[in-house]
Amino acid sequence: MESQIVLLIFLMMVVTYVPRAAPLLFLTRLNLPKGVILWLKYIPVAVLSALLYPSILLPGGEFDVSLGNEFLVAALPTLVVMWYTKSLFWAVMVGVLAVSLLRGM
Repeated sequence: MESQIVLLIFLMMVVTYVPRAAPLLFLTRLNLPKGVILWLKYIPVAVLSALLYPSILLPGGEFDVSLGNEFLVAALPTLVVMWYTKSLFWAVMVGVLAVSLLRGM
């Protein structure tokens, strides 16, 4: 039984690691067109947006763009900081601080 668990863990590791390592192994040898590289740079922003916008615009499961939506209000200074600093660290710090201040009021 223990050998089956070890084998299962190993196979899970392989299934998790291979899709992440394969692009690194194969794409580093290719000279990708400039348009593809530019397109790939937008993927993290698109994924982050897809994760955050429902939380910001749909708190509690309903569409809310009022000033009572603390997540939307906190997103505004966060976006400004992100725009000017281009720093994810400072944007996250401002977002956490803004939500904390709004919830404390």
